Amino acid sequence: MGTLRDLQYALQEKIEELRQRDALIDELELELDQKDELIQRLQNELDKYRSVIKPATQQVHKQSELHEQQRTKRQAISAEPTAFDIQDLSHVTLPFYPKSPQSKDLIKEAILDNDFMKNLELSQIQEIVDCMYPVEYGKDSCIIKEGDVGSLVYVMEDGKVEVTKESLKLCTMGPGKVFGELAILYNCTRTATVKTLTNVKLWAIDRQCFQTIMMRTGLIKHTEYMEFLKSVPTFHGLQEDILSKLADVLEEVTALFHSLQHLQHKFTSLH
Repeated sequence: MGTLRDLQYALQEKIEELRQRDALIDELELELDQKDELIQRLQNELDKYRSVIKPATQQVHKQSELHEQQRTKRQAISAEPTAFDIQDLSHVTLPFYPKSPQSKDLIKEAILDNDFMKNLELSQIQEIVDCMYPVEYGKDSCIIKEGDVGSLVYVMEDGKVEVTKESLKLCTMGPGKVFGELAILYNCTRTATVKTLTNVKLWAIDRQCFQTIMMRTGLIKHTEYMEFLKSVPTFHGLQEDILSKLADVLEEVTALFHSLQHLQHKFTSLH
């Protein structure tokens, strides 16, 4: 009888595992559909900018030397706020919380193991690790409530939590897992509820600190894209605002491409 009970318990565990996997597949399929729609919209934007580039370049090449000097002056002026923003953000002092080497490695590995954060640059990950501060919760505590506005991202160091959505259990999580990232990355409400099954020790980072790290890197990347576009002969003479819009599109397409790659890889591995 003991063997039969063991088999029944193992079967129930497998059924639950398959149910959770199916739920995750459904979420990933929805995410892929949303990404496809966004990529299509960005493709339309690219087509629109391509239609602007050719006549714009032709017009610029026909301008006089005086107009060229005036345009160059406008470019210099419009570029100053961007340079100032980067310089300003570079002087922002981010909080620092000391951690053991083991805790630092755990946070870094948790981020690299997370589908939505693994594509961050190592410099960003290092800053996130440094800025995270310790948080503790007792057993049966609610850390995140579905539908609430999210302001913190967590990494589990010790303990166990249960994740539910619309009162249905999705999974349990232990040390080395990230949660709460969707509300921060996509500026949406909490998509699930997270409650403690044991006493837990977490590391957390707030929205403002997280976004400062992202913005600083984003502005630097935007400047790099601008410099790249200026080095392309086809774009020589384009006004600063057009180059800036093209740089924005390049950033979005690059980010979406990497995100889509990770989602497709995860979707394939689940099947």
